Amino acid sequence: MSGTLYIVPTPVGNLADMSPRAIDVLRQASLILAEDTRTSSVLMQHFGINTPMQSYHKFNEHDCSAQLAERIEGGDTIALVSDAGTPGISDPGFLIARECRNRHVNVVTLPGPTAFVPALVNSGLPCNYFVFEGFLPPKKGRETRLRLLADDPRTFIIYESPLRLVKTLQQLAQFCGLDRPASVSREISKVHETTVRGTLAQLIDHFTANNPRGEIVIIVGGKPEPAKKAHTNKYKTDLD
Repeated sequence: MSGTLYIVPTPVGNLADMSPRAIDVLRQASLILAEDTRTSSVLMQHFGINTPMQSYHKFNEHDCSAQLAERIEGGDTIALVSDAGTPGISDPGFLIARECRNRHVNVVTLPGPTAFVPALVNSGLPCNYFVFEGFLPPKKGRETRLRLLADDPRTFIIYESPLRLVKTLQQLAQFCGLDRPASVSREISKVHETTVRGTLAQLIDHFTANNPRGEIVIIVGGKPEPAKKAHTNKYKTDLD
């Protein structure tokens, strides 16, 4: 009888966001796959979880996913965690989930924290249709992605490093226009969580003057509708 792969979200900031079910799954698993065992060991110690851990990250997932899926197929219950948030969302997780699905092995994903959802809802921009882009390509293909996103009518979401935030905002303004509404959220669910809303021009000015720190989520409004419907846009910025 095969086991189960549990994909377990962990807090992106506040440890109180950890669910009781996630704690139980991690305690009862045969093995925990962790993106960085040093980072995850802090979480495990906090909740008294003593399950053995093994590294599972972008540098080894191609080599070990099949072997791990075989263990689960043989009856082991394995839990996968990333450093923060939901595995598979800009973190390792897709390959082992696919391998288990190909083998008809049970995969259970627990609901839980991910940074982009609160950032999107908090932005004040439309949430009914949106595109999650994650991290943009650093070089090759970056301009192509920016052009496609600029023409998309849906709200879109980008993860970014604080060191590259201003440059990325400038590139977004180049393709989307300086007056495109957007927001920048940082340190979601942490003590110094902030969200700044404005046009891309306003956000460039703000973060040029105020050096950003922490983990960044950029939310950008979709391409505006034709001018005859422009009056329905009631987006108010924090920087007016």
